[in-house]
Amino acid sequence: MALTFYNTLSRSLEEFKPLSGSEARLYTCGPTVYDFAHIGNFRAYVFEDLLRRALRFEGYRVIQVMNLTDVDDKTIRGSRAAGKSLRDYTEPFKRAFFEDIDALGIERAEHYPAATDHVPEMIALIRRLEERGAAYRSDDGSVYFNISKFPGYGRLGHIDLSGLKPGARVAQDEYMKENAADFALWKAWCEEDGDVAWDSPWGRGRPGWHIECSAMSMKYLGETFDLHTGGMDNMFPHHDDEIAQSEAATGKRFVNVWMHCAHLVVDGRKMSKSLGNFYSLRDLLKRGYSGRELRYALMAVHYRQALNFTFEALDAARAALGRLDEFLRRLRETAGNALPAAALPGWAAECRAGFAAAIRNDLNISGALASVFNGVHEGNRLMAAGGLAPADAAAALDMLGELDGVLGLLAVREDRPGAEAEALLAERAAVRKAKNWARSDEIRVRLGELGWVVQDTPGGSKLVRKAGT
Repeated sequence: MALTFYNTLSRSLEEFKPLSGSEARLYTCGPTVYDFAHIGNFRAYVFEDLLRRALRFEGYRVIQVMNLTDVDDKTIRGSRAAGKSLRDYTEPFKRAFFEDIDALGIERAEHYPAATDHVPEMIALIRRLEERGAAYRSDDGSVYFNISKFPGYGRLGHIDLSGLKPGARVAQDEYMKENAADFALWKAWCEEDGDVAWDSPWGRGRPGWHIECSAMSMKYLGETFDLHTGGMDNMFPHHDDEIAQSEAATGKRFVNVWMHCAHLVVDGRKMSKSLGNFYSLRDLLKRGYSGRELRYALMAVHYRQALNFTFEALDAARAALGRLDEFLRRLRETAGNALPAAALPGWAAECRAGFAAAIRNDLNISGALASVFNGVHEGNRLMAAGGLAPADAAAALDMLGELDGVLGLLAVREDRPGAEAEALLAERAAVRKAKNWARSDEIRVRLGELGWVVQDTPGGSKLVRKAGT
């Protein structure tokens, strides 16, 4: 069975055919670093990690770019409210984001471009749009995209433009479908921006949110690439605006396949601080849950289906992982020091085949997990009857390690932190107390290479085996 994905643009399942036969180029909308990421954000990031791993499982070399939005309406408002420079305000949230994705077993992308490091590329792209007659300068020095110059505008989000008023504009980054209008590519400096501004051909100002992703994705992936993902809330205006400005500038198709993750609700209600049901990963760690348990809960529902997050679901994830961990323990015990058999035993081969078929069908995670647990049931039955040879157990362990390259959930090997990891944990406490964030980041990366992530708890910090290692 070929690898197929649901393309939001065509509203259909399509066989994945990358532009390069062996390489998949993927752009994923990353965090806006004005606050800690919440579990709704992480639902999308875990889905994108599953996609990345599935592509590699199918033999593709993956080039993934995830942007960091560190200048937009939200970050500027937050920095001014905190009385900090934009950089001083956003940097702690960037560090927290990387700590969180490590705790969730999310693999690192190849590139994490920050918007503030790519303003020249954004200016160059806006100049191209001006040259093609798709952008115009307003009286205040801002530059807008003329959506009437792009006939296919709004096709991703199914926007009805019949009532559009010629020349209507929208300056804010986020707006509703009924407010579709010419959108800001470059925003002229205003008093609310404080010291956040760059020189440009149009005067001092800053880029609009939508141009950031077009400029950064094309810099690292080319003017046309394979996959672009994000949450359903990104479809309009963000992704529709990306398509319009990118294709108007290049005259080429921007992205071949668009994939969008459905919303997360909490106990059947929209997540909101005012309702008291707003959770970051850190909130859940304080309640005694692990990043691995949250990863399972966020992953276990198909990405195009709305996910109702509950603490019962987290408890169910804990129980499921406990069952998997116990099965792995018994397999290791049965395998001993035996070398893996040349061929998988029938039940394990069936487990792998079912898993692969499910993943190839638009990341059918429920089918993939069902295949794994069917294998657990049969393997346990054989071990209980004394009918599983050590070599077959060793082969099954290798197979599960391969499948976990997609899932990122299992501790396939069992060990304890070594002396280096323990020493790094102690050093981390000291350098964080001294606010040496650069060294703290180096320690986090090295611990990840060793297979460990730090979990900060009210009782102190501890090392937890990184999922999938």
